[in-house]
Amino acid sequence: MKVVVDDKIPYLQTPLRSIVEEVVALPASDITPEVVRDADALIVRTRTQIGKPLLEGSRVRFVATATIGYDHIDTAYCLSHGVAWTNAPGCNASSVCQYVECALRLMEREGFISLAGSTLGVVGVGHVGSLVKSMAERLGMRVLCCDPPLQEAAGQEEAWEFVSLSQLAEQCDVITFHVPLTSVGPHVTYHLADGAFFASLERKPLFINTSRGAVADTQALKQALLLGQIRQAVIDVWEGETNVDLELLRMARITTPHIAGYSADGKARASQMSLDALCRFFSLPRVSAEQPPLAEQPYDIDADSRRLKAAPDSFEYLRNHYPIRRE
Repeated sequence: MKVVVDDKIPYLQTPLRSIVEEVVALPASDITPEVVRDADALIVRTRTQIGKPLLEGSRVRFVATATIGYDHIDTAYCLSHGVAWTNAPGCNASSVCQYVECALRLMEREGFISLAGSTLGVVGVGHVGSLVKSMAERLGMRVLCCDPPLQEAAGQEEAWEFVSLSQLAEQCDVITFHVPLTSVGPHVTYHLADGAFFASLERKPLFINTSRGAVADTQALKQALLLGQIRQAVIDVWEGETNVDLELLRMARITTPHIAGYSADGKARASQMSLDALCRFFSLPRVSAEQPPLAEQPYDIDADSRRLKAAPDSFEYLRNHYPIRRE
């Protein structure tokens, strides 16, 4: 049995080698049709596009992505060609929550906001958003939640817990996005934060995006900063990654290379979920992912921001090389 693995996914190669005959670990850019042709399974990140161009003619039967998001997987192709796939929902939820809390505390220290008594709007109240809600309430913030799909699923008896995006725009001092990227269906999130959204903001909120870059219209976001429609921005995800909009990089206070969910703990959980799914699919004995080492220091979100501002062309390198961060 042959498994091809993205070599930037930590904590799983050694246990994986103990249960399968061949493990090929490569950078995402080197995971090509030729490499996967005789592979039985893939374990990847968002940098690997899973679909016909990569899988056609291969013997791949199973794909695990060690990420929450799976918009890099052509799920329709996989379904029609007998390729099972799995993601790692919730693996890095507490890591993203930690990132948002660090951003909020930094913004408070620098005078952009006073947390206690202010109102936080959470757009998307899934694994991440629900933790952010609890964290913000612990900090003394009032929290409003916007999640139309969840609201519909909850039914009328729980509808009072949710508000519309326009209500967030009216009442919130901070708005943070935790939604998947969708471009079709009843609840499209592509450019959810567009020019009309920013123009509707009444309290000049702090804007935070740790979901997907295209959830926010970059040009509209820059205009919102220029016009003072928002008081500042925390940007971890970018349209057109790995290319960073240099104007937005300069204008936003906190800018990081898509690492909000990149704690060592989150990575270890994702690796374990991928291993578990692979072992279930192929009826292999369960193995445990390696444990991450201790961090040398507490998480410094500003240091991550300074590194990207100093070297925006090194986005991918910075995403893959930084001090161990524990939650």
